[in-house]
Amino acid sequence: MSEQYKKAGVDINAGYEAVEQMKGHVKRTMRPEVIGGLGGFGAAFDLSQLNMTAPVLVSGTDGVGTKLKLAIDYDRHDTIGIDAVAMCVNDIITTGAEPLYFLDYIAVNKVVPEHIGEIVKGVSEGCVQSECALIGGETAEMGEMYGEGEYDIAGFAVGAVEKDQYIDGTDVKAGDKIIGLASSGIHSNGYSLVRKIIADNNIDVTAELDGDKLLDLLLEPTRIYAQEVKALKDKVTVKAMSHITGGGFIENIPRALPEEFGVQLDVSNVEVPKVLSWLLETSGMKHEEAYNVFNMGIGFIIVVPKEEAAKALDILKDFDFASSVIGEVTAEQGIEINGQ
Repeated sequence: MSEQYKKAGVDINAGYEAVEQMKGHVKRTMRPEVIGGLGGFGAAFDLSQLNMTAPVLVSGTDGVGTKLKLAIDYDRHDTIGIDAVAMCVNDIITTGAEPLYFLDYIAVNKVVPEHIGEIVKGVSEGCVQSECALIGGETAEMGEMYGEGEYDIAGFAVGAVEKDQYIDGTDVKAGDKIIGLASSGIHSNGYSLVRKIIADNNIDVTAELDGDKLLDLLLEPTRIYAQEVKALKDKVTVKAMSHITGGGFIENIPRALPEEFGVQLDVSNVEVPKVLSWLLETSGMKHEEAYNVFNMGIGFIIVVPKEEAAKALDILKDFDFASSVIGEVTAEQGIEINGQ
């Protein structure tokens, strides 16, 4: 143990204890392709064990954003790791890639082993949900960079897809149907605005909203769509997919399509999570603006041929969240949203 290093703000022993806290959570996520264990200088994954002929690696990195401030302010650290995994995994699966492994980076003011254990518990749960291995990461103690109790978390995910099955939207045509998969809540975008609405209106987030604690609704983890995509892609023709994050419908749905196409949506049957409805009512934000900020009840979209839409919905019935056809691809550029 280095007493001088500890006086400088870094407790090596706390770091060792944090690693011990992590080990049980990490073990839950292991896959047979992982080489070695936790603690090496590099994390290794054996691609040769995958049943793929010409695998294309797809990677993504992201953080949780200012949703993390709510977790820190109210000492709720056990689910924020799910958000970190979801923000990366939900991006890479839009290509049809199978998530393989994940690495996290946690930077803290001081290492509190119990807090690190809770954060990594969430990361491992996200990895279990997406069937990818948590094969490495980094915890950095930086008291000069973060205030007391503060931390940040980011992640990096890698997946693989057969080269001839890579999905990039090039086969999309007018008339294809757009299936929307329900969100679990706000997910992990728009929280700078969410927190401003709370502050401007002096909202007590420990109060209840229609029988649920508001804080629970605000911290509801981002839903991970890896299992739905896996169930669909070998049984129907998936032409394009989009993860609905910052920018809402307006920015993210067109990203999945060739630039010459547009979309026409009807959201009249989409159930907007009550926490989002409450935010709009509290702030006075118009729905037109909200569709450019929040997911508004749809966290992921999948584009399929018109004649395969019913089959896709039948497959998606096996999952807990609602899915429905919310529109179609049009030959004219732009996005039109009806039924708001």
